[in-house]
Amino acid sequence: MATIKINGNTQEIEEGLSVLDLIKTNKVLQPEMVSVQLNQEFVNREDFGVTLVNNGDEIDFLYFMGGGSI
Repeated sequence: MATIKINGNTQEIEEGLSVLDLIKTNKVLQPEMVSVQLNQEFVNREDFGVTLVNNGDEIDFLYFMGGGSI
């Protein structure tokens, strides 16, 4: 088992999980719209399936919102 932080919350996970696995197991809403930071570095979307998460890592799932004026 590995201990990580996701969006500031501690979570126990199986070792060897990828960023994509975390997105699925955490039931991230709109996974096609999420950006991921791993230890404060953005992960390229095409690397989600091959980027492994290790004990002590910090992951943030981020959504960027556009805005406008009325």
